[in-house]
Parts: sequence; structure tokens; C-alpha cells
Amino acid sequence: MAQSMQKQLTVSEDGTERELRGAERAAVLLLALGEEHGKKIWARLDEIEVRQISAAMAKLGPVTPNMLQDLFADFVRKLSSRGALTGNVDVTERLLASFLPHDRVSIIMEEIRGPAGRNMWEKLSNVQENVLANYLKNEYPQTVAVVLSKINSDHAARVLSILPEDLALEVVSRMLRMEAVQKEVLEKVEQTLRVEFMSNLTNTSRRDSHEMMADIFNNFDRQTEARFLAALEEENRESAERIKTLMFTFDDLMKLDAASCQTLLRNVEKDRLAVALKGSNEAVREFFFSNMSSRAAKLLQDDMEALGPVRLRDVDDAQSGMVATAKDLAAKGEIMISKSKGDDEIIY
Repeated sequence: MAQSMQKQLTVSEDGTERELRGAERAAVLLLALGEEHGKKIWARLDEIEVRQISAAMAKLGPVTPNMLQDLFADFVRKLSSRGALTGNVDVTERLLASFLPHDRVSIIMEEIRGPAGRNMWEKLSNVQENVLANYLKNEYPQTVAVVLSKINSDHAARVLSILPEDLALEVVSRMLRMEAVQKEVLEKVEQTLRVEFMSNLTNTSRRDSHEMMADIFNNFDRQTEARFLAALEEENRESAERIKTLMFTFDDLMKLDAASCQTLLRNVEKDRLAVALKGSNEAVREFFFSNMSSRAAKLLQDDMEALGPVRLRDVDDAQSGMVATAKDLAAKGEIMISKSKGDDEIIY
């Protein structure tokens, strides 16, 4: 259904027009139809279509009445516009609950709200290792072996190191003897994880307070960051050191491998990159230049020279933006970033 619908223009939140495609167009139509008229259409969609349209609906934002009229003109019969619509998570969940079983709605909404990842195993790789280990320690060793064999190996290693030693050794033994897991068994494990673990994750896991503060400090400008850290060091040096260890800064981008660095560079606007590097040290500049072609590096150096003096605030904003972009790409599984090497490695 979503794929068969043509392009349509809508108005984005900043007032500019953008193309409304496939699943987004289907989401607008079903929002306009509402529960009563849309119920029969939802019931005829397959699982993949429901998920695609639900995800698009949850992120849709405002759609004006004029754009609704243009959309309806593409269909066999015209429908009367009920006014402006807003697609968000709550609206999507209420609409799905009107015609789908509760457990199916929970699965779909968990995928929209839950940890980043395209499937269950990628999502598990973004769950804190202590949270995942705390859940798995009460499962059968064979189940734990299946889960750890499906998630990222670095994450599996950290989870395994936290598990009770007897259980961990049994899991290792079973993983060594493990053959191909039957599809039915894998699906049952996935379903159990969704129902018993992922759906309750937000309620059962409590974020470490130092990690939370590290994220807050990451968003300070450098003067504010230095002021707060200095004050905290006088009051509680141990907490200050832990926060500094957990913070991911612009300089930590030098820990990226070549492929991840190049992916990041493709996702950063060139003018923002020039400002960010203008305020960085020589080692950081050389790192990024070395991951570009000679021509691109020369053009960037020329852009930096042409900038002249730049405000420290603008440098901070540009560097913070690059760090945020790196974290977003890591959450999608497109790059891997780490705070440091060795035992203290932190994968976001």
C-alpha cells in the first residue's frame, strides 16, 4: 500500500515544503480516516506494512488541511478533510490499540520507542551490559548462549564477564558446542525477550547517575564545563574523575577507525567542520585531514583560513554537533566510537 502511493508535498515544522513519500502518505491517509473508517484498512495490512506505517506516523508531525486535499485528489474518491493532523507516538499507539491485540501493539511501539537498532539483536547490543546480564542470569544457560551468540561480540564479552562464574562457564561451554539454531527456537527467544525484557526495560533499568551527569557536562560550553569540574573536584574528586572518564569529547573522535571517520565526515556539513577544526589542536586537524583526499583536505584548510577569527561559542557548538552526529551514527550501527582503548573502552 505504502509503496504504491505517489509523492506528495507537505509542510515541515519550519514552514518549508518537503516530499511526503510512501509510508508517510499512507500514515496521513489513515490518520485522516480515523479509527472507524481506517480499521478495515489496517486489518488488511501485513506485519511489515503495519510497522512501516506506524513508524512513519509516529514521526510525521503537522500536516495542513491544504496538503490533505492534495493527497486525497490522488485517490479514487475524495474524502472530506477533518482539519490539521499531528502524528506522534501517543496518537499512533491509541490508533493501533483500537484494532490490534495489546501484545502486538506493545511489540510495534517498543520498536519505535526502544533502544536503537533495526532488529532485536541490534537493540540488545545497545542495552547496558549490567542490565542485560542482570536479566540473563536468571535464564537457562542454553538461552543465554543463544542470546550472546546473536549480539555484538564485544558486548557479549562484557555481559559474560558480569555473569556469575559458574553460569558464565556453562554458557561458554554451550556456545562452543552450539550448532545452527532452529528458526522456531530463535523466534521463541526473541518473543520472550520482547515480552519479558524489552517491554519493561524503561521501568527496570536505572541509569547510572555519573553517566547522566557526563552527558550533561558534554553539553556545557568549555568554560562552564571547566568551572563545574573544578568545583566538583574540590567537593568530590572521585565523582569528578568518574564523570571525566565517562564524558565523550570532540578530541575522543580521534579514536574512530578510518571507515567510521569517513562516515562521520560524510554526515557533517563542510562549513560546520571548518569551524570545529578551526578551534581544535593540530593533532585533531591532522587526524581528520588524513581521512580525506588531498584535494578535500586542501579545500578544507583554505575554508578554515578564510574564516578568520571565530568565536569560541561557535567552535563549541560545531564540535558538540559533530559529537552528537557521531553518537547518532553509532546508535544506528553505522559507526563504532569509544572513549578510550583497552579495558576502559565504552561503546555507544
